[in-house]
Amino acid sequence: MNKRGIIIAVVGTALAATSATALIGWHAEHREVLALRGQMTELRLEQKRSSVVRSVSRQMEEIAYQQRLISDEQREEAIQQKRTADEMRQRSEEERQKALIAQENAVASEQQAQEARQQAEQERQMAEHQRIQAEFSKRVADTLSYVALGRSLGSLSVTQSQLGNPELAELLAYASYLFTSRYQGDVYYPAVFQSLMMSSQSLRSWSRHNGSVMALRYWSDTDDRILTVSSYGEIMIHQKKNDQLDSKTLFSNKNFDFRDLFIDDDQTVFAICREGHLVIIDKGVATVKDLAMVPHPMAITNLGDDDLLIIGEHGLALYNKRQKMITASRELDFRITCAKRYNNEPVFFDDQGRQHVVKSINELQTTTNPVKGRVTAFASSKNTKMRAYGMIDGTIYLYNEKNKAITKLEGHLSRISNLKLNGYRLFSSSYDGCMNLWNTASQKVEPMTLLSAGSWITCFNLNYSKEFLWLGDQMGNVTEAPMSIPVMVDIVHGKLKRDFTRDEWNYYIGSKVPYESFLKKTRKEGGK
Repeated sequence: MNKRGIIIAVVGTALAATSATALIGWHAEHREVLALRGQMTELRLEQKRSSVVRSVSRQMEEIAYQQRLISDEQREEAIQQKRTADEMRQRSEEERQKALIAQENAVASEQQAQEARQQAEQERQMAEHQRIQAEFSKRVADTLSYVALGRSLGSLSVTQSQLGNPELAELLAYASYLFTSRYQGDVYYPAVFQSLMMSSQSLRSWSRHNGSVMALRYWSDTDDRILTVSSYGEIMIHQKKNDQLDSKTLFSNKNFDFRDLFIDDDQTVFAICREGHLVIIDKGVATVKDLAMVPHPMAITNLGDDDLLIIGEHGLALYNKRQKMITASRELDFRITCAKRYNNEPVFFDDQGRQHVVKSINELQTTTNPVKGRVTAFASSKNTKMRAYGMIDGTIYLYNEKNKAITKLEGHLSRISNLKLNGYRLFSSSYDGCMNLWNTASQKVEPMTLLSAGSWITCFNLNYSKEFLWLGDQMGNVTEAPMSIPVMVDIVHGKLKRDFTRDEWNYYIGSKVPYESFLKKTRKEGGK
């Protein structure tokens, strides 16, 4: 390469370098210009934004100024409202204080009024109590007066009956019942009860047996037919028709001394005699069975559904109704004095002061009697928890199972033959010929003689309705006696033929008692 070429190459290279440098500078300047333009544009935008911001700021300042003005106005208004509220609160407080004072005054006035009302109510209650006491005292006085009048009239009725003045006796008897029942007196009081019994004349007696009537039972569940056995070997059935007693002999053997009988549900009759025989009457056919294993049979009763327990003085036997034979027996080393039932189980008493409840023929529940002496009759009541023991000397002991209290009842003169407890009423019969009624609910239990026979009363039984009582005596008589007050009252009222005259009323009852007619009354109007 020559020098020219080298120079051209150097110059070319220099020109190229210069061009490249110039181009690079242009590009750099162009970029700077673009940057400055961008900055100018940004500055203009910033200026515009600043103008907008300043404009907004001015607007905000104006708004703030307006708001401050409004706020000042609102503050002034709030201050004014606060002043108004304070004034109202003060007035309200003043009114509240006045209301409290008024309330306190009202409470004080209410308390005074309440105290006045309470005092008035106390005075009213006291006056009412005094009025009630006065009325009660008057009623008590009237009750005592009229009850006493009823008893007095009853005694007068009995006297008139004994004097042979039945018409007047009936009037007095009805008046006695009327005043006694009307004032809740005891219509079973002796004078009242006996006057009704005598005036009703409803006691009927028929001589049927040759020997003593030893047992009396009702036929099935009827009240109009009864069976009796006697010490002369007689078994009889009786049926009441009007005022007559139709009697039929079912069995008779004078060598048999019957002591008790039992009637089964199918109306089979079982009777035992002291000599040691069991007579069975089934559908009218009599069969005699030997009881040699039971010394001196005295009672027969059921023991379960299929067996009959035969009780002798020194032994027991079991008769099975299905097998129709004696299935068991046992001897006892003591003497039995009385046999009855207690809590639906057989019970008997011995001569050593004990009682034995029969659970089975081989199981006896033995306890000591709560009373001393020989027991000849016994009765008990599940409802009242009372037991009655009749003794050989005529004494009756009433034993209360609840408190174990024992009451001695005296009124009979001889051996007690039978006892029945019907609620609080105790019926007793004795060899002294008397039939007594005792009200065991009374504080002082005293006897009331229902009837007095001319011979020993050996047995009796109440009918199912408890309105009548049938009894047998030593002379062979069968007697029906009314036990229902309503029945006797109906009879007496039906027999009345006239009313009291005014003179009779004033004499027997008193002029201060308003006169009334008895003929126009029904028994419901007359009393209970």
